[in-house]
Amino acid sequence: MVDIPGPRLDVDTAEYLRVNGIRAVCLFGKNVESQAQLRQLCTELREIMGEEALIAIDHEGGAIVRPTFWPAPPSAMSLGQAGDLQLTEDVSAAAGRQLRSVGINWNFAPVLDVNVNPDNPVIAERSFGASPDLVAQQGAAALRGLKRAGVAGCVKHFPGHGDTHQDSHRALPRVGKSRAELETLELAPFKACLTDAPAVMTAHILYDALDAEHPATLSRPILTGLLRDEWHYGGVIITDSMGMQAIDAHYGRGEAAVLSLSAGADMVMALGRREVQEATLKAVQEALEAGLEVQDKLERLSDLARRFPAKVEQNKQAQEDEKLFGEAWARGLTFVGNPQSVAVGQPLLLVAQAKAQRENVSEASVEAQTLADELAEWYAVKLHAYDDPSALNWAELRAQAEREGRLLLLITAHRHRQTALAGATPDLHLALYNPYTAQDVQSPAVQSFGFRPLARAAVWAWLRGS
Repeated sequence: MVDIPGPRLDVDTAEYLRVNGIRAVCLFGKNVESQAQLRQLCTELREIMGEEALIAIDHEGGAIVRPTFWPAPPSAMSLGQAGDLQLTEDVSAAAGRQLRSVGINWNFAPVLDVNVNPDNPVIAERSFGASPDLVAQQGAAALRGLKRAGVAGCVKHFPGHGDTHQDSHRALPRVGKSRAELETLELAPFKACLTDAPAVMTAHILYDALDAEHPATLSRPILTGLLRDEWHYGGVIITDSMGMQAIDAHYGRGEAAVLSLSAGADMVMALGRREVQEATLKAVQEALEAGLEVQDKLERLSDLARRFPAKVEQNKQAQEDEKLFGEAWARGLTFVGNPQSVAVGQPLLLVAQAKAQRENVSEASVEAQTLADELAEWYAVKLHAYDDPSALNWAELRAQAEREGRLLLLITAHRHRQTALAGATPDLHLALYNPYTAQDVQSPAVQSFGFRPLARAAVWAWLRGS
């Protein structure tokens, strides 16, 4: 599987895919402009790659969606908090219908990581929660929904990325838990969902109890010994992006590709510059000539593509699905410390981060001015936008709020916890992104587990008491 440069299939890229017999592409934000454009791109990709084309995307919900022109489904943790398996299935089916409407047939979701580490820099609200049973039940519901819509799901990040303090995009995390500990937490949701999972994505993480030498993506004891032999999994195993630093900084691209295929992976996600894709192709070709057996891998991939063809199917339920997403975001709202709604017309002193950047897999969050503009429909808002949270003077902000008769409102909409906010003293805290920020700010809080427009609409409705 490769990625491609832009929103249109240029002649050079089309020829590259055709000549090398590449039948799988992963799409990102750089490939997305509009629904019509995305549908055209997928149609052209299918024409080049053939009937068994696999066109994939990360469409988890929350912060992890690439086409921002669609209403965003709730994040996994929002659905986990709502606690309604039928709702999760219906939301996932609606997300699948979005993908089918442009011809995407493989969604890299749901996330089955059990997020038990509040400082996890990459999972957080992408996880359904901190209970393996909850994650397993919600994950199974999400898989059922995607299947209903005719889209292949892919559980990730096997064997589990929920209890790490490092991001495998930037480093090679290590988990030192015993096999028994892994069985009861990280491994449990994957084992429970394998029967219904068309595909599994590997994690670039070292698990000492399973294989102290190689990360899971390159580990034969994990991919073949555990997943195939012990658990008898017969679906597709795909690596996470081999361009992540956990792999790229420790192995050559070609070397890593061959190691992963030899370990038991069916497909290598060779993302990045053309030269690293070509290095992967060259190494795999040499391994094939040296006797690497892949017929079973090809059969599994063909079966996946035949079961979930990359054909366009018009979404006739788009309006109903948008309403469903809005209701689901509202049902996921969670309250800490008995927060109270605010009367319409109340003057507010809004404290929010001026601009939140895009980070790795997550899209850019909402800016402070947007929050102020939206709240100004119901409240008299004065905005205090900050760049560095450590520079905030809460005593001065409190004095200003009291002097001007304003309610002191903090809105956080950033991916990572900001320990500099530990001394914050707002009257009310709205945590629109990382829910664990509510642990840092000792004030009544509302957690929405996402910052998308429908999530904000749900929070604003609660704020007004409606």
